[in-house]
Amino acid sequence: MASVSRRLESCLWCGREVADSEVGRRRRYCRQSCRQRAYEQRSQVRRADLAPDSVILTAEEARALADRAFEVRAAAEDIATAVDENASRDELAALCAELVQRARDAERLR
Repeated sequence: MASVSRRLESCLWCGREVADSEVGRRRRYCRQSCRQRAYEQRSQVRRADLAPDSVILTAEEARALADRAFEVRAAAEDIATAVDENASRDELAALCAELVQRARDAERLR
């Protein structure tokens, strides 16, 4: 029987990669604390009578999210500049790796 490769998922709370088990349904959270925080968030949303898909962020969390989005844009601009300047393949690869890491970081709400 051939092994089926499952795609790595991101934690719905913090964005870290979730280790997937070979059996059963896919995990949604990387650890119990993230699962608990997500439950608390859903409870807050229900109590506040907000739309079910609402997300509550503190001002600090919103600033951090905006900072991570800026870092993604800056990394993409670095790649565009490097392409315009005929950067080497190795330099472009390093810049792309940086962009991927920044994008992974930006996936986190917290």
